Amino acid sequence: MHKLLFIIFLFFISIQLNAQELKARVTVNSSRVGNNVSKSAFQTLQTSLMNFLNNKKWTSDAYTQVERIECSFLLNVESTDELNVYKASLSIQSARPIFNSSYASPIINFKDDNIIFKYQEFQQLEFNDNRVTGSDPLVSNLTAIFAYYAYMVIGFDATSFASHGGESIFQKAQNVVNNAPDGNGVAGWKSFDGIRNRYWLVENILNNRYAQVQDIYYEYYRKGLDKMYSEEKIARVNVLAALEKLDNFNTENPNTMINQFFFQGKSNELIQLFSKGSPQEKTKAKEILIRIDITNASKYKDGIK
Repeated sequence: MHKLLFIIFLFFISIQLNAQELKARVTVNSSRVGNNVSKSAFQTLQTSLMNFLNNKKWTSDAYTQVERIECSFLLNVESTDELNVYKASLSIQSARPIFNSSYASPIINFKDDNIIFKYQEFQQLEFNDNRVTGSDPLVSNLTAIFAYYAYMVIGFDATSFASHGGESIFQKAQNVVNNAPDGNGVAGWKSFDGIRNRYWLVENILNNRYAQVQDIYYEYYRKGLDKMYSEEKIARVNVLAALEKLDNFNTENPNTMINQFFFQGKSNELIQLFSKGSPQEKTKAKEILIRIDITNASKYKDGIK
């Protein structure tokens, strides 16, 4: 009896240590699709995408249930003139729990507008790292995009906990880019598809010239926010140091996608953080943030006082 209980105990421990990486919520909004398509098809797609993200083991790393990364994906779908083919935008959000607090800091808050895919209800969602292109580009484009962002979510999370901790995972995302579907209307995978797309995001994070960006993520989260509970003053100094490095990076490499990507969803967090700082910290932080996060410049002017 004791041996059986021990085996059961080991079984549950094994499950805990081999949990999937993601705890994703998926919403498919089909309000812009005509009435000629059954709405149940998109409910089925929503469930399939959630299972695709949450049930697949994306890396070989060991995750426990409590370590799974909370993230959300909102797919806004609209009809095209072609049967079963849809255009869409995808909003991706992920957050990272901060040590010794109930607060989760945003890591990703990004919207991808370059999505087209083919889908019929109950269609199997298949993805293979070694055959990203699949047999039909419009069918495989959907799973390639979700796989790409799954890797990016995991990669940025890992980088925030360990210096360059997401390197191997970002390389998986780059593999998706390098072998992405290529067909009529498919976009976002090539350098010439725009300056803010899937290609440039992973290119920036893996570019050796930009290697310090991964260090900045680590310093901002692990050396900064994670110390807020026990060493608030030191934590604020470290966050400011990370922002100074990002400021220098932006001066040397203006208008990179990765700089703008870093700040999306962080303005309120930064305002709250530096509103409690010393007058010198407030002044320095405000100067840097207004300069490198232009979109939220007015918020920093009004919020950090």
